[in-house]
Amino acid sequence: MSDGFARFTDRSVVAMRVNGDLKDLATTLTVDDVVEPVTIDSADGLAILRHSTAHVLAQAVQRINPEARLGIGPPVTDGFYYDFDVAEPFTLEDFKPLQKEMDRIIRQGQRFVRRVVTEDEARAELENEPYKLELIGLKGGSDAGDAGESVEVGGAELTIYDNVDPKSGETVWKDLCRGPHLPSTRMIGNGFALMRVAAAYWRGSEKNPQLQRIYGTAWPTKDELRAYQARLEEAAKRDHRKLGRELDLFSFPEEIGSGLAVFHPRGGIIRNEIENYMRERLIANGYELVNTPHITKGHLFETSQHLNWYKEGMFPAMHLDAEYDADGELTRQGQDYYLKPMNCPMHNLIYRARGRSYRELPLRLAEFGTVYRYEKSGTLSGLTRVRGLTQDDAHIYVAPDQVKEELARQLEFVLETLRGYGLNDFYLELSTKDPEKFVGTDEMWEEATETLRQVAVDSGLELVPDPGGAAFYGPKISVQARDAIGRTWQLSTVQLDFNQPELFELEYAAADGSRQQPVMIHRALLGSIERFFAILLEHYAGAFPLWLAPEQVVAIPVADEYAPYLEEIVARLTSAGVRASVDRSDDRMQKKIRTHTTGKVPLQLIAGEQDVAGGSVSFRFLDGTQLNGVPVDEAVERIRRAIAEKELVLTAWAE
Repeated sequence: MSDGFARFTDRSVVAMRVNGDLKDLATTLTVDDVVEPVTIDSADGLAILRHSTAHVLAQAVQRINPEARLGIGPPVTDGFYYDFDVAEPFTLEDFKPLQKEMDRIIRQGQRFVRRVVTEDEARAELENEPYKLELIGLKGGSDAGDAGESVEVGGAELTIYDNVDPKSGETVWKDLCRGPHLPSTRMIGNGFALMRVAAAYWRGSEKNPQLQRIYGTAWPTKDELRAYQARLEEAAKRDHRKLGRELDLFSFPEEIGSGLAVFHPRGGIIRNEIENYMRERLIANGYELVNTPHITKGHLFETSQHLNWYKEGMFPAMHLDAEYDADGELTRQGQDYYLKPMNCPMHNLIYRARGRSYRELPLRLAEFGTVYRYEKSGTLSGLTRVRGLTQDDAHIYVAPDQVKEELARQLEFVLETLRGYGLNDFYLELSTKDPEKFVGTDEMWEEATETLRQVAVDSGLELVPDPGGAAFYGPKISVQARDAIGRTWQLSTVQLDFNQPELFELEYAAADGSRQQPVMIHRALLGSIERFFAILLEHYAGAFPLWLAPEQVVAIPVADEYAPYLEEIVARLTSAGVRASVDRSDDRMQKKIRTHTTGKVPLQLIAGEQDVAGGSVSFRFLDGTQLNGVPVDEAVERIRRAIAEKELVLTAWAE
């Protein structure tokens, strides 16, 4: 018998997996256990580091403010948070004393010690923590884990982690927690920082009290913390909400409502180009374009089971079509109508509108379909999380023996199209069944999941598991793309569905004359146009490729007398479909150059006396480089070719 400390002497090991489960290093091991080290720089190790840092933050808060009541404190992507019920909201000025107190706790080297307790013991020890008492009742239940509670409860037993003073052996603080944790607070080091404050409803429900949430980050070293902070600074410069205002692309008028965007003319051009390219790709790859209404009778979503599984994400029903006589008596029952949150049920009706033959399969239906989802106000975030969104939605109906080939075809189609938008760094994620939320049989899910896994492996891309992450109707592959500064975005999804064809009684006539049920594939390539717009805007930091730029070319005369010459060139460009104009403002030439550089216009054409005399024009690029004396015919052709080939033009072309 030994423990993890005896097994692993490397100080970078902070926890271990025992028979697949994450455990503290203090866990007793048997000779039959399969044990793997968890280093602090691994994904599991970073989550443990951040979870332990969240505990240190909570202890610091209660040292400074003993009346503060504890919520939950899970690790999240690149950091952690902890929720508190306090009389006065936190401000950024509170961070300095809190971080000093955290430093003291870290230097103390307090040990994290796991202790199993009964419900009665936990209630007695945490009697002054009302939110913890609520969580105790969730132990092992399906209600745990929807809003971060799973870091505290949800396992087979209740545990409390004591923070123990290494000198006296005294427990100086404790928290309800499943763990695991670092062996000691000292291992947190100095690679942590508190980041921001937000309000958050307890357990994510607007019906519950509003708590104060402190976000932080933690890294194995100070250098890694600084690198992360530098990435955040760059991300802030690229924030699509900021760029959207500066470049006059879109807005969210208060008069319309939260999460409902309007695209301004410049943003409308970019959006239209995104859709046009996608439409070209769809038609070239055998899709048929359809269109469906924004509203439908509720019965449709009863058939699809969205009202069973997704009702909380839908806008409330509108009761329509009821009729009354002159006395106010009901003469005809009304019906509930809903704004559609999904397009798939309507596509199923298109499939079912007439008999189908095996000769028509695969049948690929695609739509730029606008849907409406009731996202909670606290989750809305610019264009990346909205209530009204347009999906490039497709549903493919195939015979069972066509499934694998079509999935491979769709994945290749997705990757090629994303590359066309300038994204090239991908990995795949396989989302599998949530055991608490699924329809269909286990056999269906196993078959669908294995088929998707084979297609993903055959693609040659890295495949990451996402256990329990699938929607209720089938497993899916998600394409995760890394942008210009290394952030990961979930983009395209390819999802198998053996269930909806059964719910909608979809059939086709097989070659032998029998009636067979097709398999359905859900495919969303861009996710939503709004979110993809935001991703591209941040990826390019507003400096779009020439083909996507709302204003592709602006012509700047050295003096007013050269403007007519440039207008002739611009007329040739516009007749060729190029978005070009001449700046005839009263500003000086250098100010015009600065204005259009700030506005991210890819190409500036400048002409003076020499250019007019020589029938040429000079190019200025976004990075300040120039090409001078380019013959007009050559300049026009070079611009047209760069647009057609979807070039990212930031610097001077090689001559």
